[in-house]
This record gives sequence, structure tokens and C-alpha cells, in this order.
Amino acid sequence: MGGVENFDMKLLPPSFSLGWSPTQDVSRQIAVLMSGGVDSSTTAHILKEDGWDVLGITMRIPVSCELSTRGCCGVDAALVCKELGVAHYFVDVAEPFNELIIGRFRQSYANGQTPNPCIDCNSLLKFSLLWDFLHEEFGIKYLATGHYARVIKNDGEVRLGRAKDRTKDQSYFLYGISLERLGGLVLPLGGFAKDEIRSIASDLGLSVADKAESMELCFAGEGDYRVALTEDEAEREGDLMDMQGNKISSHKGISNYTIGQRRGVGFAGGKPLYVGRIDAKNNTVALGTREEVSFNTVKAEQVNVLIGKRFVAGEKLFGKIRSYNDPHACKVVEADENVMTVEFEQVQFAPCPGQRLVLYDGDDNIVAGGVIVSAY
Repeated sequence: MGGVENFDMKLLPPSFSLGWSPTQDVSRQIAVLMSGGVDSSTTAHILKEDGWDVLGITMRIPVSCELSTRGCCGVDAALVCKELGVAHYFVDVAEPFNELIIGRFRQSYANGQTPNPCIDCNSLLKFSLLWDFLHEEFGIKYLATGHYARVIKNDGEVRLGRAKDRTKDQSYFLYGISLERLGGLVLPLGGFAKDEIRSIASDLGLSVADKAESMELCFAGEGDYRVALTEDEAEREGDLMDMQGNKISSHKGISNYTIGQRRGVGFAGGKPLYVGRIDAKNNTVALGTREEVSFNTVKAEQVNVLIGKRFVAGEKLFGKIRSYNDPHACKVVEADENVMTVEFEQVQFAPCPGQRLVLYDGDDNIVAGGVIVSAY
């Protein structure tokens, strides 16, 4: 991937001419990644109230702004920082974002996978290149975000755990942070519920207190992800098959399908059918019943380990194969630095190549995670 020196990243002038001028030593200086939403805005306030010197940072990324119904989020972030009396800067990360996030996103769909660009952004950009950049520019060692998750430090060990509010938990999206960096990550919202955060923002009179949540891809202008794909990737037709390999119809381009999809599959079989397999090499999409697309065993690669002593074959853990599921009981059957395979006690519906398998221990701390490559 390469470091900061391999990409063109630019620090823009401070917003509203309020530059970074810390009053405390580096142990109490922190950069807050701000999207312009209520969560990151309230995070900046909480940290300032807790005695940190706070620096607001917003990434300037490639985005189809004309498709956005929410306006420019960076402006909102800068305005909130002005309201809070903290310095704010934009960092132009267009070059690494294009290569590491959008490029991977397009390639994953071309390979018949369903990517998770938010996880890639956290792992490859925010908690890596951008953090390095901020340390070089400002000397800052600590980084905070508005994610709902917890960093737990105990007896010299550091853990990444699920949030108190399980309905808002976002730890799944953060598993890719390196263990070396985890100790410098600060997540103030891990002990709060969403309505508490909105209440704090409202009491403060923040301009974003009632702002709607972001639900779609930032670089697609919060719209349909297909705007970020090329025409060839999105529109090349091919054979629609059953799970036994028999052609039953035609599909409208593999980029228009994801594993587990039911609506819009282009075939009425008289019973519920789901996308069960996407073969990019042969440009085919296969449909099957719920039973045919559910599996016990899931394999993942590009593994990141956060609790090494629990990441061993035979260990009983809890796994998530998509962000909105609760973790389910499973056993690790293969564990090394590049590959992990787990066997779930109950079948899992439509494990999706390109999505993530994240493993938790019994205390809701992340043990390891990786990119799903197959299920059986």
C-alpha cells in the first residue's frame, strides 16, 4: 500500500482563520475526524469538556456533490468547530481515496464481490495514512471518531469492544485498525445511546443537532452506489443460473447483484429465490432457496488480529458476517496470519464474499477479522 510519502495529501488553510494553537502537551492533544454529523460533532465537544486540546479534521474526498441531498458536510463540520471554539482543517485525500477506496470498490464488484468501502476507509486511510499525516503535520498522537464502540484498557492490554448501545454498535467497521494503533484511538460515544448524543447536541445548540444520519456511500453523493461504477462493470449481461448450474434466464450485469439479494433478481420461480453465487470469470449469477444459500462454514483472508491468544484453532468465539447481525456462536477451525475459517453452530444466511467476518470473545471484544472469500 505504501505510506504517506506515496500519496499526494494536502493540508488546507485553517477554517475561519482559527489555527491550531495547543495549550497542553502532546499527551492531551487529539484530532477528531469530523464528518459534519451529530456524532462526530458531539465527540469534539465531549473531548473538549474532558480537558483535551481538540483539533477538528475533515477529509476532502472525491464526491458526486450534485447528487447529495445533505449539502456539503465539510462546511457543517467547520461551522461546528467554530461554534465550539476549536481549530478545524480540511485534508485533501482525493488521491489515496481514489486508489484505496473507490478503486477497490470498483474492482470488488468487477470480481463478483460485495465490498465494504467504509471498513476500507477506516483501515487503509483514517487509521493509517491520515493518522500518519496528522502526526507529521501537528505532532498529534491521539485520534478520535464518533463511532459507537469502545476502547478498553486494562492491565497493560487494550481491547476494541462493542458499544453499550447494541443497536448502534459500529465496532464491526473498526476491526481493521492495527493493534499498535489501538491504544491511541479514543471513542467517547461507546458508553452512550444515540438519543443521549442528540440531546447533548441539542442542549448545546449545535447546528447539526437534528441532522439526519448518513446512510449511503459518501463518494457516490449519498446516492445509488452504481454511480461510482463504470458502465462496463454495471451493465454487461450474462446467464442467470440455478444453484445446480442450469440456465434459467439472463442477468443485467453482476454489479447489480449481491449475495442474499431477493428483490430485483429478474426471475420469478414460484418460491422465494436469493442470489447465492456470483461468478465473475464466467459472468453468471446463480439463484437458490434460502436453504441453498445458507452455510455453516465461512473462510476469510487478509486477517487482522487484535487478541492473539484467543485467535487459535479450536477456540469458541462469536462471529458476525454482516454489520447489522448479532454475533453468533462459532468455533475457529483455521487460524493463521493470512487465513481464518470458522464453523458456526447454526447456519448463516448468505455469507457474502467481500464483506467481513469479525470474531468477538465472550466479553464482546474483537479477536480478529478478515475479508470473506467463501462459504460452504
